[in-house]
Amino acid sequence: MRPLSRLAVLALLCGAASLALAGPLRERLKERRAERMQQHGASELDDGAGGRVARVPDGVKVVRSVSYGSDPAQRYDVYIPPGGAHNAPVILMVHGGGWSRGDKTMATVVENKAARWVPRGVVFISMDYRMIPAANPLEQARDVARAAAAVQRRAGEWGGDGRKLVLMGHSAGAHLVSLVTSARDLVSEAGMQPWLGTVALDSAAYNVVEIMQKRHFRLYDEAFGTDQNLWRDASPLMRVDHASVPFLGVCSSRRADSCAQAHAYEARATALGTRMQVLPEDLSHREINDRLGEPGAYTDAVESFLRSLDPVLAGVFK
Repeated sequence: MRPLSRLAVLALLCGAASLALAGPLRERLKERRAERMQQHGASELDDGAGGRVARVPDGVKVVRSVSYGSDPAQRYDVYIPPGGAHNAPVILMVHGGGWSRGDKTMATVVENKAARWVPRGVVFISMDYRMIPAANPLEQARDVARAAAAVQRRAGEWGGDGRKLVLMGHSAGAHLVSLVTSARDLVSEAGMQPWLGTVALDSAAYNVVEIMQKRHFRLYDEAFGTDQNLWRDASPLMRVDHASVPFLGVCSSRRADSCAQAHAYEARATALGTRMQVLPEDLSHREINDRLGEPGAYTDAVESFLRSLDPVLAGVFK
C-alpha cells in the first residue's frame, strides 16, 4: 500500500477535527435556538422592541393598571364583556418572558384570548409581576397569588365572580401558576380562596432541581441561581403534596423538555388525587400562547377542559 501524501493526511486530520467539533457545535446551535424559542414573545412589546400591544375587541371595556401591591409592577388590566357582566367567570392570565421580561399588554398574551372569550361573557385579566433580579421566581409566584386574591375580592366590581376564577399562564407564567397551585403556603399567605382550575401553557420547569442538575439554558441560571433551597421551593413537582384544583398542562411536542416535565408532574399530582390532563400540541412555544383563542382543535381542547370546571363555564364555552 502506498503511503499517504502530506496533503491527504492533512485532509484526513481536518475531516476528523470537523467531525469532532460538529457534535458539540450542533448541540450549542440547538441550545441557542431553543433558548430563543423559550424567550420568544418577551420582545413582543410596543416599545420599539419589534412587537405590539394587543388590540381590544369592539365594545370591550378595559380597566388599566389596577394595583394589587405597592410596587409599580404589581398591576393588572381587566377586560370586561360588552354591555357588562354579572357573576361572570374570570380568567387571570400570567405572561411569560424567562422570569425577566414581558408585559401584560402583549398581543401574544391577550389578543386572541380576549377576542374569543370576553364577548362570550368572561372577565379576562392580564397581570404584570416583579421581574428578576428584583424578585426571584418564588417571589413572583407570591405576586401571582396576591393578584389572584385581589381579583377574587374585587371581581364583583367588574361583573365577575371571584369564586369562578381560573389561573392561566404561559412559559414562565405557566411555571408560576403551577407553583401557586402546588404550594399551599403561597395560597394561604395571600389569602386566596378556592378557585376552579389552572391552565399551564408550555412550562418546562415543573422540576427546577432536575433542570439545574443537568445541562440547561442560561436563562435558568439567571432566574434560579445557585441556591438549591430556591430550586426546591420553586419546583411545582417538589412542592405539591395534596390534591389540588383540576389542572391542564399544555406542552409543545416539538420540544424535548416540556412534555416530559409535564408528564412527571402529572404522575405526582394524580397520585395525590388531582384531576390533571396533559395536552401535547404540535405547536411551537410561541404558538401555544398566541394561537389559543383562534378557532380550531387546540382552542376546542382547552375550552373542553374549561367547560368541565363549572356549569357557568360550560355555558360560556358551549
